[in-house]
Amino acid sequence: MKTDEGYRPALGNRQVQMIAIGGAIGVGLFLGSGGRLQASGPALVLSYAVAGLAAFFVMRALGELVLHRPTSGSFVDYAAEFIGPWAAFASGWMYWVNWAFTGIAELTAISIYVQMWAPDFPRWLTALVALGFVLIVNLLSVRLFGELEFWFALLKVLAICAFLVVGLAVVLLGTKVGGTPAGVGNLTSHGGFFSMGFPPVLMSLQSVVFAYSAIELVGIAAGETRNPEKVMPKAINSVIWRIGIFYVGSVLLLCMALPWTSYGPGQSPFVTVFSALGVPWAADAMNLVVITAALSSCNSGLYSTGRILRAMAVKGEAPAVAGRLSSRHVPFGGILITAGVLLAGVVLYYFVPERAFNIATAVASLGVITTWATLVYCQLRLRRAAQRGLVERPSFRMPGSPYTNWLTLAFLALVVVLMAFADPDQRIAFFCVPVLVAAIALGWRVVGSRRRARAPLADHTPG
Repeated sequence: MKTDEGYRPALGNRQVQMIAIGGAIGVGLFLGSGGRLQASGPALVLSYAVAGLAAFFVMRALGELVLHRPTSGSFVDYAAEFIGPWAAFASGWMYWVNWAFTGIAELTAISIYVQMWAPDFPRWLTALVALGFVLIVNLLSVRLFGELEFWFALLKVLAICAFLVVGLAVVLLGTKVGGTPAGVGNLTSHGGFFSMGFPPVLMSLQSVVFAYSAIELVGIAAGETRNPEKVMPKAINSVIWRIGIFYVGSVLLLCMALPWTSYGPGQSPFVTVFSALGVPWAADAMNLVVITAALSSCNSGLYSTGRILRAMAVKGEAPAVAGRLSSRHVPFGGILITAGVLLAGVVLYYFVPERAFNIATAVASLGVITTWATLVYCQLRLRRAAQRGLVERPSFRMPGSPYTNWLTLAFLALVVVLMAFADPDQRIAFFCVPVLVAAIALGWRVVGSRRRARAPLADHTPG
């Protein structure tokens, strides 16, 4: 059975474009940038710019692969085609690790945001209610998912655009924000541009890479998209320029609107700015938007892992239940597996609420790095296959290949190495690497033994 069999092209151009935008704006920006500004200072904008360049090449590699063959299996199917079955198995499960822990981070963020309005309401219960909501949405239908994601993404875009306009205005006018004049001077007047030194900027790369996670979601949506050859290049290019504006531009304006010392990990920096402006309702509105942003990301995580796990289950590389489709053409088995892990994350948050977000994002970033590396390397193999005349290379191509491939892979390797020198919560991810490698190797061995056990039966099946 093909990995796309049973799906229906229920997503249109409007929804795919917004899914692409939604994937590029998540809790890593809305919440995580506050803590990173506190640790790195204004030079954090360099981390966003460098990681954004790597994300640009990843997206263009994805675009070339999607135009070669649109599939809901995305990089899992591409890894099987251009590297080998073992690579598909490893990348698929690492992507699942990414979204499982990203979902935990998103639920954690939602509970932090809601605390602004209901400080006495149990955070773990907030996370549980949010999980129940996105689970129901994903189980009902693909069309409902796409429609909800469209409006979630629209809210995020409007909020970011509103901040960019307000932030640019207060900077140009030199308006006092929280008693301090906004302006370019805030980039250097509180200890200098590298106020915390250069090492913290390097250490921030891991969490910044996590902030860019989910940009590849648009590739997974390709298998359920009408006219992917026309829709996908536009969607992918839209992600690229929005990275530059929404991420790098937003962080730069945050640093100029207020001194970097004003931000911290306990509140969205966007809410901090609007609160400092003395407009309470604006802060509440922004808080509502960042809640929807976190819900959107968690919603997307269940959607993508459901499709990836089904693609693997079809090949016998994931539990058989993950391969089941509902009457609404929804891979409910894979969605429920991921939801079960997110439920375990709610329990984790109950016991370590202060550390849950950092631990979850650190582990999730390993999955992001694996996914990005897989896409970049698969595009490199596609290019080689085209040079040998084995396949036809699409006209929508990764610029600078193969040199940009190797530069991007070197950057991702550097991020993994730097994890060993990060703070204790982020360092957990580095020590998870051998554990994950061993678990995936063992899983692949079990899959191989099952296939060998079935092979003799297949050989003796009457034809």
